[in-house]
Formats: sequence, C-alpha cells, structure tokens
Amino acid sequence: MEKELSELANGPRRVVVTGYGAVTPLGMNAAESWAAIMAYKAGYQYCDKSAAGIKSRFYGLIENEPVLKNVPAAIRRRLPRYARLTLASAQEAMKMAFGDEHPEQYYDLLDCGAIMGTGWAGQDETQVHYDDFLRTGMGSPFGCFFSMPSSATAAVSLLWGLRGYQNTTIAACATGTMAVGDAFELIRNGRAKMMLAGAGESLRSDSAVWNIDVLGALASEQEEITRACCPFSLDRNGFVLSEGAAVLCLEDRETALARGATILGEICGYGNFSDAFDFTAPAADKIARVQTIRHALDQAGIAAGDLDYINAHGTSTPLNDLNETEAIKMALGEAVAYATPCSSTKSYTGHLIGAAGSFETIVCLQALAHQIMPATCNLNNPDPACDLDYIPNQHRPAQINTTLNLSFGFGGANAALVISRGQ
Repeated sequence: MEKELSELANGPRRVVVTGYGAVTPLGMNAAESWAAIMAYKAGYQYCDKSAAGIKSRFYGLIENEPVLKNVPAAIRRRLPRYARLTLASAQEAMKMAFGDEHPEQYYDLLDCGAIMGTGWAGQDETQVHYDDFLRTGMGSPFGCFFSMPSSATAAVSLLWGLRGYQNTTIAACATGTMAVGDAFELIRNGRAKMMLAGAGESLRSDSAVWNIDVLGALASEQEEITRACCPFSLDRNGFVLSEGAAVLCLEDRETALARGATILGEICGYGNFSDAFDFTAPAADKIARVQTIRHALDQAGIAAGDLDYINAHGTSTPLNDLNETEAIKMALGEAVAYATPCSSTKSYTGHLIGAAGSFETIVCLQALAHQIMPATCNLNNPDPACDLDYIPNQHRPAQINTTLNLSFGFGGANAALVISRGQ
C-alpha cells in the first residue's frame, strides 16, 4: 500500500506500447495485416450459408490455425479457437516487446498482468460439445474451459507467469478498446507496470452466425463484394462478420526506456461511457459517444484540433455510421470535425467484433509509424449525411502525431483511445 501511495503521489504514469500482435483474415501477424490494407485487399469472401437459413453472404475467415507448438499442451488443449488466436497474438506482442527475454528480467511478475477480452467467447465449441454429449452421453473433459470466457486471459497469464492484475473484458464490439484502455488506467495509476491487453473472437458455426444475422445486423448484399462492407456509403447494408485477435504490450514509460525497449507509441487518453439506451441501436442523443471522445481528449491533455487522424468504428451499418458521424461533429465541433481525416479499416477486415478495437489500435500505431492514413475502401457512393473526410479509396500520406480510435458496441458500450507517437 505504501508503495502504491508513493507512486500515485508522483503523478500519473505515462503508458507506452512496446509490442503488438494480430491474427486476422488479412494475415497471420500484424505486419501481414497492415500490408494487406496498404494493398487494398479485402479479408472477407463469399460464403453461402442459406441452407442454415442465414441471409448474409460475406465473412472474414482465417484459413490456417496459428502455430502454438511451443505452448505447453496443458494450456493449448484447453483453448477454444478465439483463445488460440488471442494467445498467438500475445506471443507476437511479447516477442516484439522483449525479444527472446522474459519480462521477469525487468519486472516483478506481481506488477505484470493481463486483460484479454471477447464478445462471445467459445460459443462454437460449446455448441459442438453439447451436440456430442446429446449424441454419445459423453463430452470433452476440457468442455468447461472451452466455454469459459476468461480462458484466453488465463492462458496468457499462465504462459508467462504474469501474477499481477487479471481481468476479462466482455463488451461486444467495444471489448478490445476497453481492454487496452483498462490496462492503460492500471499502469497510469501505478497498479501495474506491464500489461498484455487485447481481445479475440471466432464465430463460425451456423448457430452463432444465425443469432446475429436474424437481428438484421449483417450485410444483406448477396453478390457484389464491394457493397458487402462499405462504411459511410449510401449503399451500406450491414457489417461483415469476421474472426481474429489482436493484443498489445503496454508498459510504464520510465521502465520501458530504462530497459532499452523500442517505443512504438503512447496511450494518452481513454474514454468509456454507456448509452444505457438499447441492446443494438445507438442512442439518438449521442451524449455517451460525445462524452467518451471528450473525456479521452481531456485525459490526454489535448484539444480536438490536435488530432491528426481518427480510426472510426465505421461498421457499414445504416444506424452506426450516421450516428458516429454526428457524434464526432458534436464532440469536436463541426469545423474541427470537417478538417480531421477519418477512415474505417473494417472495410478491409470486416468486423472483428471483440477484437476490432484492439486491432484498430494497432492500425493507429502503424499509421503513426508509416505516416500514412489508411483509406476507407469501397466508398464509391458516399452518403451525403456522412459528410466528414472519410479518406475514400486512396491511402493518404500525411504528418501524423496523434490519433483517436473509436469503438462502439451492442448494449450501448462506447470507448475511445488517444494514441500518439510517444516522443
């Protein structure tokens, strides 16, 4: 307690990113995923599930399993697919942050923790094993862990012996951003010094897909891939469901610099407010979204005009894209909003659901590193009501120092992160 009070007395800690990893339909690591975006490649494809009564036709699927041979079988065999994707992403993040070293060479492992999130966890495996049980009277001895939402968090903690703060974020489409934001707050306030934070999602079974499709949330486009995911377009008709995972390594800046770590960026501000309005529709008053953005900017100590780029939530749904456009105008002021470039990289990945926000945080870091703003692809027929600078179809080289990542989820979850170059 005395240690924590002493650290708080010294003021908030600066929080930097020293590693990240991702497995998405665009690539088996973060670099491949970024390269695919730069090459204007779509990670989703046509898939006819009409036999199961599913209307949507486009999905972002990962063809290969991540390589987890170096993970002990006692951990690996207990993981549903979303958690395997998450663990692979965490391995990439740790490799980037520490190389072949272990965090215990620099930290007390009681100061190192993990927050892994998911929206729907191992729903596919739970269904499969339930069907097996009905048919044979027996199930997998690991069935409990396949359906456990915290299985990815447990696996990450176990693999590196992280004995500090542990939690599992579950907030639908805002999950990944909240996981990173909560980890940021822990380090900022002296509760931890190193955190792995991110999320994973994998919903491939007919029953899981049907559950979302029946809500009318998924893309209704039946033939043309460029209209399957076209955020801020007049042609938008729902989101493309994708699987994937993304994880970041966050550290206390002073300790990271002292150990010679490469600083990839800095998390400067975090906002999190609830619509408290509806399970699926965003609140018409946009109060929570506006406050989420403003709080993140205030915590970062910057004005709205200091933002160089916004990675929008941009789901390609009629309700979200318009509501988000209006919320950005209200939060930043119309003059600043119109002058600030935004884009939705879901136009490449589809919607990674729980992992969307953590992957898009990585996209912001990559935009900062490469000094290029990724375009919103398929924006061929802009909605006049979605009239911000959404960087249509062509990536834009620019001087970028400060970015904003926005994520909004079912249940009224809203989250925002301010991410800078960390100089």
